[in-house]
Amino acid sequence: MPGIVPLTHPPQRPTGERRPAPPRPPQPQPVHSSLVCVALPALAVSPASGQLTGQGTDGFYRDGRRVLSRCELRVAGDEPLVLQGRLDGADRARFLGVIRRVGERGPDPDIRVERLRSADGTERITFHSSASRPVRLPVEIRLGTDLAELGSIAVGLPGPELRAAVHGSGLRWSGAGVHAVVSASPTPQDALASAGLLRWELELPPGGRRTVELHTGLEHDGGDSAGRRRSGTVLIPGPRTEPGVARTRSARPPRPWTAARLECDDHRADALMAAALDDLHGLVMRDPAAPADTFVAGGFPWRCGLSPVEALWAARMLLPLGSRLAAGTLRVLARSQQAAPGVDFGRIPGPLRDAGPHAPPSCTGVEATLLFPTVLAEARRWGLPDHETERLLPAAERCLRWLRTVTDPPAGSRGGYVPDPAPGGPYRCETQAHAHRAALLGADLLEATGSSDAAALRDWAADLRTRFRTDFWCEDGAGGRPAALLTADGRPLPQLGSTTVHLLDTGLLGGGALAPGLLDATQTDQLARALESPAMDSGWGLRGMGTKESGYNPFGHRSGAVRVHDTAIAAAGLAAAGHEQAAGALTRGILDAADSFAHRLPEMYAGEQRTAGGVPVPHPAACRPAAVAAAGAVHILIALAGLRPDVPGGTVSLRPLRTAPLGAIQLTGLSVAEQPFAARVSRLGMGMVETAAEGLQLGS
Repeated sequence: MPGIVPLTHPPQRPTGERRPAPPRPPQPQPVHSSLVCVALPALAVSPASGQLTGQGTDGFYRDGRRVLSRCELRVAGDEPLVLQGRLDGADRARFLGVIRRVGERGPDPDIRVERLRSADGTERITFHSSASRPVRLPVEIRLGTDLAELGSIAVGLPGPELRAAVHGSGLRWSGAGVHAVVSASPTPQDALASAGLLRWELELPPGGRRTVELHTGLEHDGGDSAGRRRSGTVLIPGPRTEPGVARTRSARPPRPWTAARLECDDHRADALMAAALDDLHGLVMRDPAAPADTFVAGGFPWRCGLSPVEALWAARMLLPLGSRLAAGTLRVLARSQQAAPGVDFGRIPGPLRDAGPHAPPSCTGVEATLLFPTVLAEARRWGLPDHETERLLPAAERCLRWLRTVTDPPAGSRGGYVPDPAPGGPYRCETQAHAHRAALLGADLLEATGSSDAAALRDWAADLRTRFRTDFWCEDGAGGRPAALLTADGRPLPQLGSTTVHLLDTGLLGGGALAPGLLDATQTDQLARALESPAMDSGWGLRGMGTKESGYNPFGHRSGAVRVHDTAIAAAGLAAAGHEQAAGALTRGILDAADSFAHRLPEMYAGEQRTAGGVPVPHPAACRPAAVAAAGAVHILIALAGLRPDVPGGTVSLRPLRTAPLGAIQLTGLSVAEQPFAARVSRLGMGMVETAAEGLQLGS
């Protein structure tokens, strides 16, 4: 290190001796090819072979800790030849293989093996025989664990493998105040603790089968009941199970939304909708402080706990399926809101997030604070009961008070824009879009409850629109574009990126009307043309940054990769602004990409240009499953119907895409006014409501 002078001479190394390699710094572990079974706070992560070898992130997890890192099956001393590994659902994986035996006649294997692995810690291994004579199979399973935390494993810092002890019908490992236990059925004939081995001699009759079942659990000595711990920047899953109690599948929270279903001419859309809702259910968690309140975790492996801004986005995008998730998420975050007097009063805490090569990190807490009143106001439009709205209104008012406070800085500094992070900035375009939407929808909410602050918020929003359309607009030869941000001294950064899509997401007001946007009509049209250009539309979705911008990187998580969440917002916003062709192109691109990812969309993938016969390239550091990607898939599909409810006003309207980019669609199992809602859109883009709450009028 420069400036440090050694006080002693380094020891002499014998000639020819190699210098030991320095320890590797923590590196994100790739998970793009893993089969992830998720039922938080339980997980099972497997390679396509199904053999858990203790490498990477493979293993069974519970409460943010790896319960089992090694589960290697051998039959007669050899590993099965695995032919297929796939997910059977968000929380189950299936592996099919065959076993070669000495003396088999011809090329056809007589014994096949099926492994069914579940996130809840259960694995069923079934051997099927097609042999004409009885078969004796010597089976052994090597087990092991390091009991390391997910946050450490995810950055390549696992722990040493622990020594096992025989425990009942299986094995047990202890460390750090917790115990991993594996029990087996039938009871193994032999258990070798020093090697972590369980052994059986199985007899298979002709055409018969035998099953070995493993149950993995985690026992706590006690202590931290909150179950939330940080390792590096990764939020470890919670809540924890009670000491000494293993969580079972029956303890999973029910789905906090209706049983929605999509039927479309393009059946891939049906499969994407079902898979996205399945993934979201696997990410649903309870708040330890109030177990009746549920939220959606951010995603595996980096955000397996409460991520405020992603939880709010998921809740907002799932409002067509009911307001229960939104209400639970808002209650959870209201309890975390800053209550101490000062400049941070009313702000929701959140960590910093890298914003790419051209901007300093942004604060997720700022976005969550601005999103809170938006979600509450729109949930009311969808039918959130009045008593829930009244219960959450004080927290929304505190968010709006923080908004006014942070945009009224001391004399001599730049005022009127929301700095992100506060108080030093910069002033990001998407943050101003969130603030503008929060002010208008918040004013709508306050006015409905008789507050006198609504007019002041509308005046603030109108002033922001006037200044934004000048300060943030960068003229160029193509007609201009919005700046990505203004520096603290007011200089615009003109890079074109996907953060600008939030300027199209204006929010829902009374009567099914959309709130005005920060851009005027001409600027909105210009932005739409920029977003649909080949520089931004990869063919698989919207890039995070245009290909012509300096610093573009197809794998840059904020500088070129396709983010499903941003693409969904762009498609819905473009459709609302009348740019249906561009919205349809983005929708089809996401659907085509989802087909390549077996309908489990990662949060992002490479922004490489689509080619004939090509497939999207995975991003090695993407969460999968990811809440905002799964919710974005639901959002982009439901947006095809153009559903705009106003339950307090007693109306609902349909404004579907007339281009019908996926053909005819039928949506059933939605929820408006807490009652079932169904709608159909024809191939000609004509919408029709089929089921709605009594007394709800069809608006224009």
